[in-house]
Amino acid sequence: MGARRTRFACFAALLLLAAPAWPTAANADDSRFDAATVPVEPIALTPRVWYVRGDSGMISPENQGFNANAGWVVTDDGVVVFDALGTPALGEVLLERIRATSDKPIRHVVISHYHADHFYGLQAFKAQGARIWAHHKVREYLASDAPAARLAERRQSLAPWVNEASRIVEPDQFIDGETSFKVGGITFELIPVGPAHTPEDLMLYVVQEGVLFAGDLMFAGRVPFVGDADSRGWLTAIDRLIGRSPRILVGGHGGHSVDAARDLVQTRDYLVYLREQMGRAVEDMVSFDEAYARTDWSRFAALPAFEAANRRNAYNTFLLMEREALAGGRR
Repeated sequence: MGARRTRFACFAALLLLAAPAWPTAANADDSRFDAATVPVEPIALTPRVWYVRGDSGMISPENQGFNANAGWVVTDDGVVVFDALGTPALGEVLLERIRATSDKPIRHVVISHYHADHFYGLQAFKAQGARIWAHHKVREYLASDAPAARLAERRQSLAPWVNEASRIVEPDQFIDGETSFKVGGITFELIPVGPAHTPEDLMLYVVQEGVLFAGDLMFAGRVPFVGDADSRGWLTAIDRLIGRSPRILVGGHGGHSVDAARDLVQTRDYLVYLREQMGRAVEDMVSFDEAYARTDWSRFAALPAFEAANRRNAYNTFLLMEREALAGGRR
């Protein structure tokens, strides 16, 4: 069983015994959320393409779960949305911001990956009749205990913006391989790039506009969340992304970029450094605590989210390097 399917197992056992099952489409009351009050300001990238930029820190009550980006494209026949933000309340705000730029129907919502900060806002869009698209590997996540455990945790840590009316919205369509589609004369390309940040990483390229929505392949101006990532695959995906030379790149966190090769350096260098340092520790058979203490983190220590994320990122990378070393020894 994969790491994502087991990560929340113990937590689930503690929280879910007392928690009700998540509401389904048939019984969820999508109106029972406290309104999000954090500023959510649209940023125009082109006359057709917009995005909102989340807070640079980790998820918190202070930012009400708004720490990720989401974007949308206005075509002559409808709107295509990329990601949906981190709470149902934020999803409602995102829908309002989209409605300020277009009254055309929401046709599709493409989800970069099923981490809570990117898809919990889907309820607002599902209620509008939008079709939800995601990579087929999301099925593995949905079949595990992790969604229910994460939802139980967010009902506590992000109440009242995530509450008992919150539910997991599953995709309507699963993507397997690169896929193109058109809406209102605009060509969109869906580009799977996992396993990288997650097994199901999915990018959206807006061809005529030259805008690439890359999800969490890029964390601009902050320490990435590594979690159970395949960092070797992530580095390969970054190289693929740079090779596409988008005119404008929008990552999952932080500001947009007009120079992908330059602005992906920080994410790439951080991942390379984690792998080098933790890989050396594994090779030298040094414990994680000793390896972490002796590593010079000064290059990244001033970045937002360092204190909250770095030690966990390093530990998960340490475990990954152990698995890679073991797999290499079996060849």
